[in-house]
Amino acid sequence: MSKIEIELQNQLEDNISVHEDILKMSNDIIEVIKNTHKRLKKGGKILFCGNGGSAADAQHLAAEFLVRLRPQINRDPIPALSLAQDTSTLTACSNDYSFDDIFLRPFKALAKKNDILICISTSGNSKNILKVLKEAKKAKIYSICFLGKGGGKAKKISNKPLVISSNNTARIQECHIFLGHFILEKIEDLILSKN
Repeated sequence: MSKIEIELQNQLEDNISVHEDILKMSNDIIEVIKNTHKRLKKGGKILFCGNGGSAADAQHLAAEFLVRLRPQINRDPIPALSLAQDTSTLTACSNDYSFDDIFLRPFKALAKKNDILICISTSGNSKNILKVLKEAKKAKIYSICFLGKGGGKAKKISNKPLVISSNNTARIQECHIFLGHFILEKIEDLILSKN
């Protein structure tokens, strides 16, 4: 085996091991699915946020609900959006207020009763994530966090932290997108079954 093949095997084994740890969160994942579905049925929407690669995941997951998650299933759009989807708002907020407020400002403008906030953060310590989580708690908006590296400060603020048991950013992000896809798929199933 070449050095690259050995490294590939090692990384695949690490990826599989970290994904298998998600099974330990199955009760929390079921709770997230049920609570999110219940709030969507009452007219709520999902507000996603994250920084860097997690921002891309937030936009990706919002698009799956607004457009289509599975190619064989055509259904009405499900209300979801990313709190960091345009450069004008991001740069204006960063310039006029603070980068720490880039999620807080749109959240305060858009969040309503029965909404769900999903924060995606590998560390759980980003100031802008912590600020929006504190505002969600104050506004009684249900918050879910996809986290890693022990969960950071966000773990204590979120209503439902889902913490990936790894310190490797790539492995954490790979698990976050898996979790997002799985949770949204099960919510979609509930919506389509009219339960």
